[in-house]
Amino acid sequence: MTREALIAELTALILEVTDKRLEGAPLGADEPIFGSKTRLALDSLDALQVSMALLKRYRLRLADSKETRRILSSVGSLADHLLKEQKV
Repeated sequence: MTREALIAELTALILEVTDKRLEGAPLGADEPIFGSKTRLALDSLDALQVSMALLKRYRLRLADSKETRRILSSVGSLADHLLKEQKV
């Protein structure tokens, strides 16, 4: 799977499990997704939902909170991690 296809798949997954809508331009690969000042404004509950969906779909377990924040900082960083770990 290409990085671009994976980013599109992950974006759809995140929007689905967090029940968010994206207005305007598509989500950029390096655009932050967590925090009140971001377009998606995801919070800690959303992070839990996303983590559970990643475990179910990709068997990706995110245990270390510092590493989890880095991996989930953007859809691009999540895609890069999945590709590096050969989870796709």
